[in-house]
Amino acid sequence: MDLRTMTQSLVTLAEDNMAFFSSQGPGEMARRLTGVFVGIREQALGLEPALGRLLSVAHLFDLDTETPANGYRSLVHTARCCLAHLLHKSRYVASNRRSIFFRTSHNLAELEAYLAALTQLRALAYYAQHLLTTNQPGRLFFEGDERVIADFLQEYVTLHKGCFYGRCLGFQFTPAIRPFLQTISIGLVSFGEHYKRNETGIGVTASSLFTGGRFAIDPELRGAEFERIIQNLDVHFWKAFWNITEIQVLSSLANMASTTVRVSRLLSLPPVAFEMPLTSDPELTVTISPPLAHTGPGPVLVRLISYDLREGQNSKELSSFVTSEGPRSLELRLRPQQAPRSRALVVHIHGGGFVAQTSKSHEPYLKSWAQELGVPILSIDYSLAPEAPFPRALEECFYAYCWAVKHCALLGSTGERICLAGDSAGGNLCFTVSLRAAAYGVRVPDGIMAAYPATMLQSTASPSRLLSLMDPLLPLSVLSKCVSAYAGAETEDHSDSDQKALGVMGLVQRDTALLLRDLRLGASSWLNSFLELGGQKSHLKSVPKTEPMRRSVSEAALTQPEGPLGTNSLKSLKLHDLGLRNSSDTTDTPELSLSAEILSSSAPSTVNFLLGSEDESEVSEAPEELNSKDRLRGVGSAFPEGFHPRRCSQGAMWMPLYSAPIVKNPFMSPLLAPDSMLQTLPPVHIVACALDPMLDDSVMFARRLRGLGQPVTLRVVEDLPHGFLSLAALCRETRQAAALCVERIRLILNLPSPPV
Repeated sequence: MDLRTMTQSLVTLAEDNMAFFSSQGPGEMARRLTGVFVGIREQALGLEPALGRLLSVAHLFDLDTETPANGYRSLVHTARCCLAHLLHKSRYVASNRRSIFFRTSHNLAELEAYLAALTQLRALAYYAQHLLTTNQPGRLFFEGDERVIADFLQEYVTLHKGCFYGRCLGFQFTPAIRPFLQTISIGLVSFGEHYKRNETGIGVTASSLFTGGRFAIDPELRGAEFERIIQNLDVHFWKAFWNITEIQVLSSLANMASTTVRVSRLLSLPPVAFEMPLTSDPELTVTISPPLAHTGPGPVLVRLISYDLREGQNSKELSSFVTSEGPRSLELRLRPQQAPRSRALVVHIHGGGFVAQTSKSHEPYLKSWAQELGVPILSIDYSLAPEAPFPRALEECFYAYCWAVKHCALLGSTGERICLAGDSAGGNLCFTVSLRAAAYGVRVPDGIMAAYPATMLQSTASPSRLLSLMDPLLPLSVLSKCVSAYAGAETEDHSDSDQKALGVMGLVQRDTALLLRDLRLGASSWLNSFLELGGQKSHLKSVPKTEPMRRSVSEAALTQPEGPLGTNSLKSLKLHDLGLRNSSDTTDTPELSLSAEILSSSAPSTVNFLLGSEDESEVSEAPEELNSKDRLRGVGSAFPEGFHPRRCSQGAMWMPLYSAPIVKNPFMSPLLAPDSMLQTLPPVHIVACALDPMLDDSVMFARRLRGLGQPVTLRVVEDLPHGFLSLAALCRETRQAAALCVERIRLILNLPSPPV
């Protein structure tokens, strides 16, 4: 059923139900039912033209005709799901309203909940229209004055969200997912209560998490509490909640239900520098230094998973790296039979918003991968924010990747083909590890499989990010807290009441801590930008050719004098400041740093994200005009006169907008990388979710790579939430989506298709 027909049918049913209940006398229930159908009629008629406009231009933002996916399409699809549910419920009411078995209060509560959801979706449709008028042609992310986007986001987060977390929870997803989401939501609000009493979350039992009685029987109460939690609790709460799967009982149950493998060993890689050959000249080497950022040298934990015991995996050398997983961990004795080394190796980087989870959380589907692919898998347990912010995770993942390439024989592989695979934050790290490998001149992976990756960590808006208003797994405020933690700026509480509660000495201690934090972040940001972005080709050319190859690249960078590119130019860096260098400027060896020609604020150039070269000249002038126009119009003008969306009942909320220069670093937001860096990436295969707030990250990244002639594929699965890999065993749809990821990895590794 097309959108207009669906809207007309819903309006007709609403009017019929209005007439019936208005004739039933002055009773409270009849009055409320009449009012709810009046609201449904009004919102449906107002929403239909807005959705029609979005649909008319949505195709302009697709990767290609075979991949019709972007945030505008997803927003329209979500609104259609809500309209379809209201249409079904309105028909049910019209057919059963005279029956003595008609549950008036139950149907009224559901209609009121979905009317609230429809009202908020109408607001999102107007916001999406606002993005259409202010964004660059063909681009999904807002680019321009950070004050404008800050106003937009602060306005957006005041919208009421509780209606999406009660009776309407997960209405946009496949029905098989909804019971799981309901269980998670009950567990979340129950965990929130325990967390308020005990800030560490320690002592919370698995049974107490999912048996919150009043939250289970009262969806409205659960939705209100869910909204309060996502707005008010800090990143440490989410870190604790997402790590519930690490609890011994739950992890043991997950392992019992997962594939049995012969090898699952946790290894600790010592912080020792080693040499790697350069791909351009294997006679020369580069030093791979151990991770140093923030906490100094330290071991990197990795987990080796293999369905079969292969040569090298029970060697004494590998056993010297094995570490205990705790007092209750058991390690099965390996059988003496050994399979030959595999031709391929998968290096996996887990997701978790950069702040939570380990390879243990992702072990169930990794074991299935090991069985289906028949290759060893090395999963990296990188250090997590906020204790270890950027670039610590990148350094550890890069170090572990290089160690795996150098010692693949110990892992049961010959290393002929190597695939980097990761989900969410792990997908981001897969891209940045590959960029770093190319910058160092060492072997890059033969391909990357990234599931629903985050490629843009800068504070900005896009149509798919609007879906975070209703996503129970990725609310915008939670995303902001995770990225803020990864950027090194932990969320602070800005409420006056809390400041008063601190007292004079508390305020002194807090301000001192903030000062020390700012000093640390400033030094870290400067050092990182100096190492990764501050070099110049003239400096590199003046260094003897053999010397820097023997030293650490970071060490070589530290010896370079500071160039004209200072920190001020980095602070003003925007998308349009990153440009495509002429082919005559490039060299055969990838550079570790971006050249001054790219980053200099005195001569900015426009990145060719989506448009052809003939369009660049007219587009480059648009941002200033759009910013000025938008600043005059104001965000509130996105709504037509007379329309007022529901606002959050939790009061004003402070949300970190992570606008620090560090989030614009290409090694943190690979979508912002210049063309010369992206051209060093191997073939990229992305599997995204149509209803994921991160969908536009995948679409725009794929469009950039496609525009550069880089091999890239994008597959978008329908009706599934972000993080479906961890739900692979839940239903048929998640199993099919996980199988798609395995098929992409198989393509990278040149493995034969499995027998049907």
